[in-house]
Amino acid sequence: MAKHDYDLFVIGAGSGGVRAARVSAAHGAKVAIAEEHKVGGTCVIRGCVPKKLLVYGAHFAEDLQDARRFGWEVPACNFHWPTLRDNVLEEVARLEAAYTDTLRNHDVEVIKERAVVTGPNEVRLAGGRTVTARHILIATGARPVLPDFPGAQHGITSNEVFHLPELPRRVVIAGAGYIANEFAGIFHQFGSDVTLVNRSDIILRGYDETIRDRLLTISMMKGIQFRFHAAFRKVEKARDRTLTIHMTGCDPIEADMLLFAVGRSPNTEGLGLESAGVQIDDKGAVKVDEDNKSTCGSIYAVGDVTNRVQLTPVAIREGQAFADTVFGDKPTRVDYGSIPSAVFSHPPLAGVGMTEGEARNKLGSVKVYLSDFRAMKNVLAGRNERALYKLVVDGETDEVVGLHMIGPDSPEILQAAAIAVKAKLRKEDFDSVVALHPTMAEELVLMR
Repeated sequence: MAKHDYDLFVIGAGSGGVRAARVSAAHGAKVAIAEEHKVGGTCVIRGCVPKKLLVYGAHFAEDLQDARRFGWEVPACNFHWPTLRDNVLEEVARLEAAYTDTLRNHDVEVIKERAVVTGPNEVRLAGGRTVTARHILIATGARPVLPDFPGAQHGITSNEVFHLPELPRRVVIAGAGYIANEFAGIFHQFGSDVTLVNRSDIILRGYDETIRDRLLTISMMKGIQFRFHAAFRKVEKARDRTLTIHMTGCDPIEADMLLFAVGRSPNTEGLGLESAGVQIDDKGAVKVDEDNKSTCGSIYAVGDVTNRVQLTPVAIREGQAFADTVFGDKPTRVDYGSIPSAVFSHPPLAGVGMTEGEARNKLGSVKVYLSDFRAMKNVLAGRNERALYKLVVDGETDEVVGLHMIGPDSPEILQAAAIAVKAKLRKEDFDSVVALHPTMAEELVLMR
């Protein structure tokens, strides 16, 4: 066999790349990982981790109001965006250092340079050095999509939103997926006027229709505005930095910030993958087989760059499976069935398995069980917001094939409930469990 500098060279130190590098090194491989930005990738640096910290911060707006109904004498409180922003960025820096230390503690060489592929077993670094590896793993993730219309450069993406110098008074968010709805809730709770603009009249496409309709209703009740069937025409920026946003189907909107959340595109441009015969699909993603192998036998890919399921835990599973298969003598494939997901909106929602619509199309005979209720805390707080839980059951086998919910702590509850769906438990198994009272989660075993 040809002698190479490394057994594995990983391009991209996000969640999938870090897991693959660490586990491969633990299996005895000589590993290097190259990252041109910061170790940790989208999730840790500019995605789910800092965003969830903003969600926590936003929750205090309602919690402080509700506290008065529970006997607490809460004075008038003002929100100071720079304090939260700087504390979040400090935590991100701590996590980046922790991820870097973990890699080095597992004898993974960390190279803070851009790397591009120059052949099936060759990588060139930005500094000019060329190295060889028996296997190359592409784990470069994805980036926010930027629309193309006059003045679009005046908008920002989720990459920049964590670094805002001040809190915008008026926010327009383009898109209706999970990123758009999460930031809509965050900025609304911080006191901004929020308008969400979408080309269609559907939010959170892919989630259960009943649940997403409930989020839309609650969001509108809270004061978040929606503009549906609207397409951007142009954006004009005044000397005072005010934006005038022109759209089809509605009047212009003035705003202080325009946030684009219209999807994410795999980071494959300029990686040199064509030099090794790696095929890219029409969306820019690396084509891979069930073992994460590309059309070049020595090059693999995991995570968002493959555009299979753009979720951090999935990227981690793929990185683990790659390492165990290639270096651990333990062939492993990721099971993509019944992957739980959540939207950290206000209130949050979560789901696993088939939606009601998917189940009816696939199974035909379906039973649906609903629990529509006000959480005990909301009752005493005088808040009319209602939670909604939904079980989708195969009408022939009684198997629970989908579980969807919206309400306080839904993602925390769903993680355990997803085990039941993954295990293909039946409705009677839910019914046989004694309720844990008084909780919101008990509704899962009380639906009849």
